[in-house]
Amino acid sequence: MEYLDSIIRLLELLAGGVLGVLLTLRYQRRKAAAEAKTAEADAEKANAEAHGAEASAAKELQDVYQQLINDIKADREEQKSYINELKEDRQHLRKENGELRERIDTTDETVRQLQHDVARTGRMVEFMRPFLCGDTGCKTRQFVSINDNGDVRQTKTRTKKDEPNLDNGAL
Repeated sequence: MEYLDSIIRLLELLAGGVLGVLLTLRYQRRKAAAEAKTAEADAEKANAEAHGAEASAAKELQDVYQQLINDIKADREEQKSYINELKEDRQHLRKENGELRERIDTTDETVRQLQHDVARTGRMVEFMRPFLCGDTGCKTRQFVSINDNGDVRQTKTRTKKDEPNLDNGAL
């Protein structure tokens, strides 16, 4: 019996060892499966974070490009308004230039007319010079000279040959 008890104990030990091994193996498999799932979840999380970081970087880059586009559009609109303002200024200056040219032409025409009138008046004065006399009561009509400031001076007494010929229709 004792022998039998020894065998039973031995069998119990073996059964307990096998059972312990089986339970340990089962525990290790579950633990490994749980660790694998945890690692897989961590990898997926890291992958999602990486994609999230890429998506975030892409979103930031897109925002920068959109801001650039908006800045370029604003600058272009500003350039257009500046060009239109310059065109209006140029048109105004051309109109003013035309008006000034017209005024200059009118002034030049007036000056030419006045020069013509002065020359004609000068010729008339030269024609009338023989009839001038410094003495208002004089019947012989003596020659006089008139200075630029209007002073009258008798130059000589008129002779018969100095008298103007009124027969030629000069008047």
